[in-house]
Amino acid sequence: MRAARLTSSATTLTGPGAAGGAEPVVLVAHGSRDPRAADATRALARAVSAARPGTQVWASWLDHTEPGPTEVLRDLAVAGHRRAVLVPLLLTAAYHNRVDIPAAVAAATRAGPPLAVRVTDVLGPADDTPDPGLLAGLCRRLGETRPGRFDALVLAAAGTRDARARRSVGRVADALGAEFGVPCRVAYASAAPPAAGVAVSRLRASGARRVAVSAYFLAPGLFHDAVAEAAGAAGAVAVAAPLTDAPELVELVLRRVDDRPVLASAG
Repeated sequence: MRAARLTSSATTLTGPGAAGGAEPVVLVAHGSRDPRAADATRALARAVSAARPGTQVWASWLDHTEPGPTEVLRDLAVAGHRRAVLVPLLLTAAYHNRVDIPAAVAAATRAGPPLAVRVTDVLGPADDTPDPGLLAGLCRRLGETRPGRFDALVLAAAGTRDARARRSVGRVADALGAEFGVPCRVAYASAAPPAAGVAVSRLRASGARRVAVSAYFLAPGLFHDAVAEAAGAAGAVAVAAPLTDAPELVELVLRRVDDRPVLASAG
């Protein structure tokens, strides 16, 4: 049964027992009840696999969608792999990155065949500087909406209670605003104020005539839908789509894979 799960889940595979070649890559998304989110993660996995032929790329989720990262890592170990790279598909280094992912890795390596797991940085800022590829992807998605000229931006994110994570979102907003030469304010779909509609209204009240919204989301879902509805009702001229499988995001994932490890665990 494990071999069958591997065969059906991988985006590229030379056989369920084949463990040679490059280290397999396991992408770990948050997960959502909205099936569009899982579809977006699978699309990203396919794009990463296509960009690096010969590398097995697996999609997994922390919640709502199967398989989870623990299951994928265990199956890789049973299939004969001794090393794997895990990439958190997260835009901030908040609770899920600090707690859920280490717990999943620990559970996978606690028993069974030995497996060394290298966990990369999240896709959001790993230090004070947002990755240029992340900014380029946000610019791509905003440009696809054909917003015309705009004089202010809102960077709409999912939301977190973690102050450090919110500061990292703020750094992305600052960099994005500098890219376009306009003020850029942060909004959240949950957990922290302001909401997208409030942020748009405040910018308009301060004199902005055309406010566009950049979506700091990796996948579509209820949060992005709510942002689009609220921002549109508040008078935003455009709301960008999530990053999904943008080429710049694919390149960022591969850079994370190639970066020095931030965590290693072995069974």
